[in-house]
Amino acid sequence: MTATIGRPTHMGNPRYDSYERGEWVTLAVCRSGDPDALFVRGAEQRKAAAICRRCPVLMECRADALDNKVEFGVWGGLTERQRRAVLRKNPHVTNWAAHLASGEEIVGI
Repeated sequence: MTATIGRPTHMGNPRYDSYERGEWVTLAVCRSGDPDALFVRGAEQRKAAAICRRCPVLMECRADALDNKVEFGVWGGLTERQRRAVLRKNPHVTNWAAHLASGEEIVGI
């Protein structure tokens, strides 16, 4: 099986020119909200993850959190528990941005 290495499909849109510099965070929906809303425990994490559903950079955020093994908070629509499960079930993935862009299945979500 060959993985396609590429960027999310919205690349090429001038709005996302800063993507490669890691400036995608400036486009995040949560950027204008209370950051503490994403660092909650238990059932509140699912509510926090709902914020991500309408975010144009959800996949970039998810890839960044998985690549950097971020332990706390909701990132890219995934709770702490979900990220741990994804990382545990996909140990072969070394570049989450490329993996997510390839459209390959993510085990554990």
